[in-house]
Amino acid sequence: MPAKISRNYTGPWRKTPGRLLGVGFVRLYQLTFSSMVGGHCRHLPTCSEYAYEAIARHGLVRGGLLSAKRVAKCGPFGGHGIDNVPDA
Repeated sequence: MPAKISRNYTGPWRKTPGRLLGVGFVRLYQLTFSSMVGGHCRHLPTCSEYAYEAIARHGLVRGGLLSAKRVAKCGPFGGHGIDNVPDA
């Protein structure tokens, strides 16, 4: 049986309460509102995928700040292309 493919980060991360809460909110957004407002992201990964990975890897506070910074780049004068979550 083939491995389950996920759009979200599948690497190792500590499952602390803050991180679980944060990725839970992101996943809730992906399952409910994303289809209504998404579909035209200029970045890879999308902002919600970026937020999920940032929170999973860096924690709720730092990951949330990285995610907010990324969403701010999505305005009409923002960039485009590949924008991966920083390692450190």
